Amino acid sequence: MSQHWQDLLPVDRYRVTVNGLLSDYDRKTITFLYQPLIGTKCLALYMTLWAEVEENRLWSMTNTHHSLMNFMSCGLNDIYEARLKLEGIGLLKTYLKKEDGNRAFIYELQPPLSPAQYFLDGMLNVYLYRKVGKAQYSRLKRFFSDEKISDSSYQPITKAFQDVFMSDHGSAVRAMHELDEEDTIDQTYIGKEEQTGIQITKDDFDFELLYAGIHDSLLSKKAFTKKVKEAILNLSFIYGIDPIQMKNIVISAINHQDEIDVEELRIAARDWYQFQHNDLLPMLVDRKQPQKDHSSTDAPKSKEEELIYYLDHTSPREVLKDISGGAEPSKTDLQIIEEIMFSQKLLPGVINVLIQYVMLKTDMKLTKGYIEKIAGQWVRKNIRTVKDAMDLAKKEHKQYMEWAQGKKNPQPKANRKAIRTEKIPEWFGQDQDNEEKTKTTDKTSAKNTSDKELEQKKKELEERIKKL
Repeated sequence: MSQHWQDLLPVDRYRVTVNGLLSDYDRKTITFLYQPLIGTKCLALYMTLWAEVEENRLWSMTNTHHSLMNFMSCGLNDIYEARLKLEGIGLLKTYLKKEDGNRAFIYELQPPLSPAQYFLDGMLNVYLYRKVGKAQYSRLKRFFSDEKISDSSYQPITKAFQDVFMSDHGSAVRAMHELDEEDTIDQTYIGKEEQTGIQITKDDFDFELLYAGIHDSLLSKKAFTKKVKEAILNLSFIYGIDPIQMKNIVISAINHQDEIDVEELRIAARDWYQFQHNDLLPMLVDRKQPQKDHSSTDAPKSKEEELIYYLDHTSPREVLKDISGGAEPSKTDLQIIEEIMFSQKLLPGVINVLIQYVMLKTDMKLTKGYIEKIAGQWVRKNIRTVKDAMDLAKKEHKQYMEWAQGKKNPQPKANRKAIRTEKIPEWFGQDQDNEEKTKTTDKTSAKNTSDKELEQKKKELEERIKKL
């Protein structure tokens, strides 16, 4: 059963509030700038919650999540997942109150970044560019901008406040203190609120190691202001830059005043990443299996549990990298995995199992049609944990063998061709090995050589997994 039932039930009640008035321009911003990153379900949830708040008001009536499911024609798990993404990208804040065994939520909608903030954000704009491409990105920038006054023949003649008005001290109000006596403790003014950019809170970036790599005579610690440190954390998250690599990027961004230019820092980090990854930019994807979908929260005790822990706590990109012996995954392989993650909506841990299974069954290659066919079945069966994916792979192994061979139906025994021993992950167990050994036949010397090479690759992969 999905873990969302522990955090949300259809009978749980909620109210919607808005952090300042939202406008039609905000709707366009969310639709064109945020939707490519979070998807249609998140957009639908945001717009539905927004619609519950009456125009020019800040609060909605109380409602149940069951009615929200009916409004959106989707399951509670979809609503829960969409809510988490809205929270992560800064469009929603959630508050919870537990009382007498009942739960009540407040969903506070946050205004989006203004287009100017978004395109200068240094994080969301990078992911948007990677998602929609150069042409569409340029079109969006033109959509949210317009020409400014640039004709030098026009001169400003606007009057200042003091040039138009004066203060009449002779008839000053006697009871000025009455202006501040209105009780507004439990109220807030209705107006437009400005949103702040996303800030990564990453405790594992070692600033001390970064400082140690930069000598005091070159740059003082005082140059690492709060704004600079926030930028470093964000860039470290976006581009996967460690403190040692960050040292050279920081040094390249020092200006003539011995300060760190944040804009130059962003450009240097982007250039470094593109140099390392053939001019590509990073995609916004889940880094690893969500904790609520981990197969186990206990410390691993057996080899299988150790492997499950590894697949739960590792991103698909790192799994591909480990399988390749530390080499960066190919662009084609990454595109296949990205497409499955976004179109099929499989969780990272489940995709890790899929990668291992397909790699070992197709001579260490990711065959797009084959992996998509298995992924489609796993989506229909609502596979969400590493353990469930392993169990299903064991159960459906014969079917997957037929798919790998391009068969729609098994051939008659008289016409069935001999096939070599299938290579399968270690977690399949001895029973599967025995079943596959019955299908082994003699091969030519060239075929045996190919099998030995594949066996060697399998052993190397298993050794890397054991070391991890």
